[in-house]
Amino acid sequence: MATMVDAVLLRLYLGESAHHDGRPCYESIVLAARAAGLAGATTLRGPLGYGHSSRLHSASILRLSGDLPIVVEIVDERAKIEAFLPTAEAMMTAGMITMHPTTVIRYGPREA
Repeated sequence: MATMVDAVLLRLYLGESAHHDGRPCYESIVLAARAAGLAGATTLRGPLGYGHSSRLHSASILRLSGDLPIVVEIVDERAKIEAFLPTAEAMMTAGMITMHPTTVIRYGPREA
Protein backbone atom coordinates (compact mmCIF):
# COMPACT_ATOMS: atom_id res chain seq x y z
CA MET A 1 0.00 0.00 0.00
CA ALA A 2 1.17 3.52 -0.80
CA THR A 3 2.31 5.86 1.94
CA MET A 4 0.00 8.87 2.15
CA VAL A 5 1.49 12.26 2.94
CA ASP A 6 -0.30 15.49 3.79
CA ALA A 7 0.59 18.31 1.41
CA VAL A 8 -0.77 21.53 -0.08
CA LEU A 9 -1.94 22.24 -3.64
CA LEU A 10 -1.20 25.79 -4.78
CA ARG A 11 -3.35 26.71 -7.77
CA LEU A 12 -2.68 29.86 -9.80
CA TYR A 13 -5.19 31.05 -12.41
CA LEU A 14 -3.93 33.46 -15.04
CA GLY A 15 -4.29 34.39 -18.69
CA GLU A 16 -2.12 32.91 -21.40
CA SER A 17 -1.08 36.40 -22.52
CA ALA A 18 0.36 37.35 -19.10
CA HIS A 19 4.13 37.82 -19.17
CA HIS A 20 6.89 38.23 -16.59
CA ASP A 21 10.46 39.21 -17.52
CA GLY A 22 9.87 38.62 -21.23
CA ARG A 23 8.42 35.12 -21.04
CA PRO A 24 4.93 33.71 -20.38
CA CYS A 25 4.06 34.15 -16.71
CA TYR A 26 3.10 30.48 -16.32
CA GLU A 27 6.56 29.48 -17.58
CA SER A 28 8.28 31.91 -15.18
CA ILE A 29 6.28 30.49 -12.27
CA VAL A 30 7.09 26.86 -13.12
CA LEU A 31 10.80 27.65 -13.55
CA ALA A 32 10.84 29.53 -10.23
CA ALA A 33 9.09 26.60 -8.50
CA ARG A 34 11.71 24.23 -9.90
CA ALA A 35 14.54 26.54 -8.80
CA ALA A 36 12.96 26.68 -5.32
CA GLY A 37 13.10 22.89 -5.14
CA LEU A 38 9.34 22.34 -4.98
CA ALA A 39 8.15 18.78 -5.59
CA GLY A 40 6.34 19.43 -8.86
CA ALA A 41 4.41 21.88 -11.02
CA THR A 42 2.03 21.43 -13.94
CA THR A 43 0.37 23.90 -16.29
CA LEU A 44 -3.09 23.30 -17.72
CA ARG A 45 -4.55 25.27 -20.63
CA GLY A 46 -8.29 25.81 -20.57
CA PRO A 47 -10.45 25.98 -23.70
CA LEU A 48 -12.96 28.30 -22.02
CA GLY A 49 -13.14 30.48 -18.94
CA TYR A 50 -13.77 33.89 -17.44
CA GLY A 51 -12.47 35.77 -14.45
CA HIS A 52 -12.80 39.08 -12.66
CA SER A 53 -13.93 40.97 -15.80
CA SER A 54 -16.58 38.31 -16.67
CA ARG A 55 -15.30 38.44 -20.27
CA LEU A 56 -15.28 34.98 -21.88
CA HIS A 57 -11.95 33.65 -23.10
CA SER A 58 -12.56 30.87 -25.60
CA ALA A 59 -10.66 28.61 -27.97
CA SER A 60 -13.76 28.51 -30.21
CA ILE A 61 -13.05 29.64 -33.76
CA LEU A 62 -16.17 31.79 -33.55
CA ARG A 63 -14.88 33.58 -30.43
CA LEU A 64 -11.13 33.36 -30.86
CA SER A 65 -9.38 34.77 -27.80
CA GLY A 66 -5.70 35.48 -27.48
CA ASP A 67 -5.87 35.08 -23.72
CA LEU A 68 -6.98 31.55 -22.87
CA PRO A 69 -7.09 30.48 -19.21
CA ILE A 70 -3.98 28.87 -17.74
CA VAL A 71 -3.87 27.04 -14.40
CA VAL A 72 -0.55 26.31 -12.71
CA GLU A 73 -0.68 23.61 -10.03
CA ILE A 74 2.13 23.13 -7.54
CA VAL A 75 2.14 20.49 -4.79
CA ASP A 76 4.50 20.27 -1.81
CA GLU A 77 4.66 20.63 1.97
CA ARG A 78 2.75 23.59 3.42
CA ALA A 79 5.92 25.36 4.63
CA LYS A 80 7.55 25.16 1.19
CA ILE A 81 4.41 26.37 -0.59
CA GLU A 82 3.99 29.27 1.85
CA ALA A 83 7.64 30.24 1.35
CA PHE A 84 7.15 30.23 -2.46
CA LEU A 85 3.85 32.14 -2.43
CA PRO A 86 5.37 35.69 -2.35
CA THR A 87 7.48 34.81 -5.42
CA ALA A 88 4.44 33.61 -7.37
CA GLU A 89 2.34 36.60 -6.27
CA ALA A 90 5.03 39.03 -7.40
CA MET A 91 5.06 37.50 -10.90
CA MET A 92 1.30 37.80 -11.41
CA THR A 93 -0.25 41.13 -12.41
CA ALA A 94 -3.77 39.64 -12.45
CA GLY A 95 -5.51 36.37 -11.75
CA MET A 96 -6.42 34.31 -8.73
CA ILE A 97 -4.42 32.16 -6.32
CA THR A 98 -5.90 29.39 -4.17
CA MET A 99 -4.40 26.92 -1.73
CA HIS A 100 -5.94 23.58 -0.79
CA PRO A 101 -4.95 20.81 1.60
CA THR A 102 -4.35 17.58 -0.30
CA THR A 103 -3.02 14.08 0.24
CA VAL A 104 -0.20 12.74 -1.91
CA ILE A 105 -0.74 9.03 -2.54
CA ARG A 106 2.12 8.47 -4.97
CA TYR A 107 5.08 10.61 -5.99
CA GLY A 108 7.53 9.16 -8.49
CA PRO A 109 7.74 5.66 -9.92
CA ARG A 110 5.87 2.75 -8.41
CA GLU A 111 7.98 0.67 -6.09
CA ALA A 112 8.54 -2.93 -7.20
